[in-house]
Amino acid sequence: MAEILVTVDRTAGRLVEQLVVGLRDGIRAGRIAGGTVLPPSRQLAAELRLSRGLVVEAYQQLVAEGYLLSRTGAGTWVAAGHAVGERAAAPQDAAEAEPEFDLTPGRPDLGAFPRTAWVAAQRRVLSDLPHAGLGYGDPGGVLRFREEIAAYLRRVRAADATPERVVAINGSAQGLALGLQALHELGHRVLAVEDPSADRPRRLLAASGMTLVGVPVDEAGLVVAELRRTSATVVFAGPAHQYPTGVVLAPARRAELIAWARAADGLVIEDDYDAEFRYDRDPVGCLQGMAPDRVLYLGTTSKSLAPALRLGWAVAPQPLADRIRDIRLHSDLGGSVLDHLAMAHLIATGAYDRHLRTVRRRYRTRRDALVTSLAAELPEWKVRGVAAGLHVLVDLPPGSDEDALAAAADAQGVRVQPLAPMRFAPGPPGLVLGYAGLTPGRLAEAGRRLGVAARRV
Repeated sequence: MAEILVTVDRTAGRLVEQLVVGLRDGIRAGRIAGGTVLPPSRQLAAELRLSRGLVVEAYQQLVAEGYLLSRTGAGTWVAAGHAVGERAAAPQDAAEAEPEFDLTPGRPDLGAFPRTAWVAAQRRVLSDLPHAGLGYGDPGGVLRFREEIAAYLRRVRAADATPERVVAINGSAQGLALGLQALHELGHRVLAVEDPSADRPRRLLAASGMTLVGVPVDEAGLVVAELRRTSATVVFAGPAHQYPTGVVLAPARRAELIAWARAADGLVIEDDYDAEFRYDRDPVGCLQGMAPDRVLYLGTTSKSLAPALRLGWAVAPQPLADRIRDIRLHSDLGGSVLDHLAMAHLIATGAYDRHLRTVRRRYRTRRDALVTSLAAELPEWKVRGVAAGLHVLVDLPPGSDEDALAAAADAQGVRVQPLAPMRFAPGPPGLVLGYAGLTPGRLAEAGRRLGVAARRV
């Protein structure tokens, strides 16, 4: 750790504010460089003849503002990129530099990844694994993984899952690509997509060779009556938490959708991307449990653990599951046996459930911080989809210019996602805001800055 020069006038009062300003100015001026490890709060308090609580409060404020980073056991250090002329470390292109407050939806808190539990699981499975287990595994995933996933989905998602119908995939994107390939081989040519919907999966859908048609979503979810008017025989949907509206598919609509699939000899691709995260509503079972012969279910650890794992699962009708497994055999020979076994160990020991309970509490607190800040700064904005997930949808006042607002927010150091690119047909203006990756203090500040941006447009 480094010695630092910061002074306070103990006779002038507002000691915490003095200390915050002194440290912040030192960081901005470059005197305290990015990466510098600060003295422990107890040590700095002794040097400045202040109470330790005042130093802790100052550190916490600067962490909330993004000037400092802190981790238990690693201390507190200066974040890069705040000094005049200093460049943030990660991106190579300045245009791609991360904003100070990134509200891009779909990103979990990567700092919450359970490193200790994951490493312990890997060590355990390695110690138990016979030499023969280090060879190529089943392209559909090792049996223990498929057994644990099937049991987990039956318990938590009310799925009708068996190990034979579970296929391990490298994230839901691969599962979607493999499923669409198999369905295209079976003669399906028109694919319905919820409107609005996430633009990244839609690019994958467009690459399938199928014709895409948008089907509107209302307060009860996918409008099945509109789906019937199309020639689609496959539909990609999020029944438990539609992206980006956050709507739950109503029970009557669920029955309608299953009836459509049977009548059209079609299939529903169920994207269950963040069903683990619910806060103010009762649990909602997956659609697959109601019609396992008509649903291709996709799940992933990208939100619950981290995208870097590239780990997920598909549950499909048996003929489709067999075909997806066969495609994997002839494309990449399957996924990582060790990661499959580690994930199975996390589920079997309860570590995965414990992790989900921890991050669910964390995300709820962060959601509350963002929603509270938006309500205070921008009461004319209507916030929807707050009951679950890792993002909210904001309905902007009629006539608002999404792009102009996004540019103004960017000038304030806040990155937001306009709604228009997610639509098939034009609609009212909106923003989609993710909150998982920022602390409550930083989310409150992001809301304040959005208020400044909105008043300047």
